[in-house]
Parts: sequence; structure tokens; C-alpha cells
Amino acid sequence: MAERAGGANGNHGGVAVHIKDGLPPPPPRTSQEGSGCFVTVPFLQKLIAEVLGTYFLIFAGCAAVVVNSDENKVVTFPGIAIVWGLVVMVMVYSVGHISGAHFNPAVTIAFASCKRFPWKEVPAYVSAQVLGSTLASGTLRLIFSGKQDHFAGTLPSGSDVQSLVLEFIITFYLMFVISGVATDNRAIGELAGLAVGSTVLLNVMFAGPISGASMNPARSLGPAIVSSHYRGLWIYMVGPISGAIAGAWVYNIIRFTDKPLREITKSASFLKSSGRNGSA
Repeated sequence: MAERAGGANGNHGGVAVHIKDGLPPPPPRTSQEGSGCFVTVPFLQKLIAEVLGTYFLIFAGCAAVVVNSDENKVVTFPGIAIVWGLVVMVMVYSVGHISGAHFNPAVTIAFASCKRFPWKEVPAYVSAQVLGSTLASGTLRLIFSGKQDHFAGTLPSGSDVQSLVLEFIITFYLMFVISGVATDNRAIGELAGLAVGSTVLLNVMFAGPISGASMNPARSLGPAIVSSHYRGLWIYMVGPISGAIAGAWVYNIIRFTDKPLREITKSASFLKSSGRNGSA
């Protein structure tokens, strides 16, 4: 759940070779020159990382929900919250240096709104995240079929407005933390995964019984698509996206720095070590 700028592995783009009329090929194009026309291998790697990261995130979190519903609450509600927090932390550390570990359309859109992520890559990232969530939900549907089939999506337990406001607040909180650890070089980048995972755990603990604590449109959309259960889905589209955008912008407003504006607006890596590999 972090921003990503350029190639996180230090490989920023592919090389397009054109041979025409016997003329020598032009010099290789950089990613900034050719990224608008070509889908590069590094970008495909980032999309695969987003698909896999979102898949394992949704699979583990929703599996905890399903198993808890089917096996006499053996996981318990605090256990579900811990699973969500741990899987976020693990996946951030696993692929954060590759794709930025967004796993969340709201995070991707929020970073793009602050010019910390290219808008042209947003549709591909969001599609990858929704695909990963849908595949994970489908896998769970196949594994836990029949009497074990329980809807693992998010539903408001109270009024729609109550859940909408709660989703806005908790996603604001999550994005505020992400912005702090992902875009501010003064933060301890190595602890970013722990900070984000802990925030998810906290949010699920108090918001889960009310709204389901989605904080992620893909988390709600995947199970809804697989189960054809769309009641209240708009809440988990509007609340998290608007909350994430607000959280990112508020952190940018309160950010204090002596650096000139051009330095502030430069993208920072999610992990400090990523910056050393060329992603910042």
C-alpha cells in the first residue's frame, strides 16, 4: 500500500527496436519517452505483483471470515482482525519494492490525485487489484462450497449512512498513515509494513462489526462479483475512495519541510531500501 514511481527494481522501462528501410535502429527510448506507447516488461511485473498481492490479501482475510463462520467461531473476531493486519504487513514487505504494494484501488487513486502516481497507470492497477480479489473470492467459493459457503463480503450492519461515514473515516486514517510512511523520507521506511498492517488491524477491530471495515473497494467487489451479492456495494466504493483521497491530501497539507516545492512533489519509495534500488 504505497506509492511507486518508475521501476522499483531499478529497471525503468523496455527497449523498442524498429528496423525500417535498412536504416539503423534509433537509440533506445527511456521509460518516460516510451511508456505511453508500449507496455514494458517491468510494468507487467508490477501488475502481476498487484494481482498476486491482492489475491493473497483477500484469500487470507476472507478465509478467516469463512472459517470463523463455519467452524463455531474458532478464529474469533480478534483473530480475524489479526489475520487482516498480518497479511497486509507480509505482502507489503514481499512486493512493496516491486509494485508499491497498493492492493487497493482507493490507495492508487489517492496517490494519483496527489500526483504521486501516474494517472495513465491507474486503470491497469485497479483492474489488477479487482482481478486478484475476484480470483481469491472464487477460490474460496470452490474450497468452501455447499453448507460451508458463506458470504465473505462486506455488508452494513446498521444504516447505510453510518457505514459510509465509518468507511470514510477509517480509510482516511489508513491513507494518512500510508502517506506518512510512504511519501515522507523522514519516516522510518523499514517499519512501513508494520505501521500499515497495524492500522488495518486497529480499524478492523472497531469498525468490523459495523461496516465490515473494508477500506478497499476491491476487497468488497471481489466477493460481491463471485456471490452476485451487490447490496450496499456503493458504500464500499464511495467511502474508501473519498476517504483515501482526503487522507492523502490532508497529510500533504500538514507536511512540514524546508525543501523547495519540486523536491516535495517528487515521489518517494515505500521502503528506504527501494529508494536505493532506483524507485524513488
